[in-house]
Amino acid sequence: MHRFITIILFSITLNTFGQIKLPALVGDNMVLQRDKPTTILGWASPGEKIRIETRNKVIKTQSDKTGKWTAQMPAFSAGGPFDMRINDVLIHNVLWGDVWLCAGQSNMVLPMERVKELYAEEIKKAQYPQIRNFFIPTVSSKIQEKTDLPKSIWQETNPQSVLSMGAVTYFFAQKQFEKNHIPIGIINASVGGSPIESWLSLDQLKQFPAYAQDTTRVQAAAVTKSLPDKGLTESVKWFETNYQPQGWKNYFIPGFWEDQGLGNLNGVVWFRKEIELTAEQVNQPAKIFMGRIVDADEMYVNGTRIGNITYQYPPRRYEVKPGILHPGKNILVIRVSNQAGKGGFVPDKRYELQLSNESLSLMGPWQYKVGSVWNPNPVVSTAQMYSPTALYNGMIAPLVPYSLRGILWYQGESNTSKAQDYKDLLKALAANWRAKFQQPELPFIYAQLPGFGDRQFLPVESNWAQLREAQRKAEAEIPKSKMVVALDLGEWNDIHPLRKKPLGERFADAVTQEPAGPQIAKAKRKENKIELEFKPEGGPLKIDKSAENELQYFTIAGKDRKFVWAKAYIENNKVIVSSDEISEPYFVRYAWADNPEGANLTNETALPTGPFEIEIKP
Repeated sequence: MHRFITIILFSITLNTFGQIKLPALVGDNMVLQRDKPTTILGWASPGEKIRIETRNKVIKTQSDKTGKWTAQMPAFSAGGPFDMRINDVLIHNVLWGDVWLCAGQSNMVLPMERVKELYAEEIKKAQYPQIRNFFIPTVSSKIQEKTDLPKSIWQETNPQSVLSMGAVTYFFAQKQFEKNHIPIGIINASVGGSPIESWLSLDQLKQFPAYAQDTTRVQAAAVTKSLPDKGLTESVKWFETNYQPQGWKNYFIPGFWEDQGLGNLNGVVWFRKEIELTAEQVNQPAKIFMGRIVDADEMYVNGTRIGNITYQYPPRRYEVKPGILHPGKNILVIRVSNQAGKGGFVPDKRYELQLSNESLSLMGPWQYKVGSVWNPNPVVSTAQMYSPTALYNGMIAPLVPYSLRGILWYQGESNTSKAQDYKDLLKALAANWRAKFQQPELPFIYAQLPGFGDRQFLPVESNWAQLREAQRKAEAEIPKSKMVVALDLGEWNDIHPLRKKPLGERFADAVTQEPAGPQIAKAKRKENKIELEFKPEGGPLKIDKSAENELQYFTIAGKDRKFVWAKAYIENNKVIVSSDEISEPYFVRYAWADNPEGANLTNETALPTGPFEIEIKP
């Protein structure tokens, strides 16, 4: 018996006879799932006759006394573009192909624009009219499930539109399309900073009472400015070219001001640097890269503001329009404001003036002066969109039960503080969405968290490692699921790593079950050693010698769980782990840290081994 797919339309009373209303997801350029019967729901005047025409088929129905109507359509094979007419509404350029729901936190939606320097050539070649993207603007509902989405549109992929498409999803879709030449529809429902519980429906969340009862999430403490910003209130503002600096102190960029003599300062700090340029240099196209700045900044060149960013995560990349730079002395001024934690310039990023023929480093000596000091004034406020069920109600419920090819999930950073719960929450999410979409075997593919944070040189406990372990264990307990290892794609100083192409391609490979890096299978103790056996997929074990010539980042412990560094080597395609400090080992860990840089176990795929912890049973 065929399962019919429903596209839900929000309830609305229509006063004009003959007018129909379609859900936001149904419109020009849309992609419908191939090879499955489809039911379209809509609203019209009570008793109105509805006629749908597409692909040489006619489907007729009639709205009920509330104005609701449904139309059951047959399964269609992949193809298009086609037109679809629903009464007087003509929908253009419709494709049937594979539709993927891509959801999670900001790394799933981080757009190609943010990585355009890294993937400039890929963007130039992004001409794929059969790859379509539907981005869902953030909307939440703490109590009621919404029946329609905010206004949005399906977009064909081209070098302009791809800039707003999620980078992971674009590279996933591109590889899938190049392999199968089947149209791809991406529905991106992602919200930065969102916890997994906000994506679960209330009926599913009830099995987690502590989360179901938590109806709010606390935002960062607000602050009150106790002093005005002198840099803006003095008669000559500090960014103006006729300003004469007095009392400025030395500063080295990059770096945080708490590490350079400004302890515990929340407020506004100004930075200033003079550079000399030739006539030839100022006639070249110019762009300033100022890495990442915590939190907000405004940048001025010779008194002209060239750009600003209001929060810490985006890279600072500011175009300098012709005529702003001039031969001789040029003055760069940056106004930086920070509300909490360390303020300033994130290390190990790009700080330079990029000209067409050369790059001039902006790292090194600058000068600074404090413009304003803020007094912390904690205010507990709620973030509705992070509340349990709120994002499910607002962004997933309106899709149900739209037919899908599968689900891609990239989330977890916001749950590291309660990593012990994540395995069960992830299992619940997969079961929840499969049930709501009435597809119990819907493929569920998710990313394991990459490395992030300072490198550690002693064995440590790690919430990030614990959450990765929860993700690893969930794969064995979620049918039709696949975890994508991303450990090597992180950046120690950026929670939004830029290398999104290999991750998107790993998602695509997971769909077709391509071999990946080593996956732990079992472990056993032999005297004072532990023998680790891995699944055979991917070929023989190897050491990634780009890091070290010996296996790195294995730790071992006895019953007391006090982990020490271990010696590890490959023998007969197994890893043998031991330590002279542990006579009777019971536990072994691999890559157990927030950022286990140097972990180097791989196989013939050259892909990394995901972190794990194994207990040796008696």
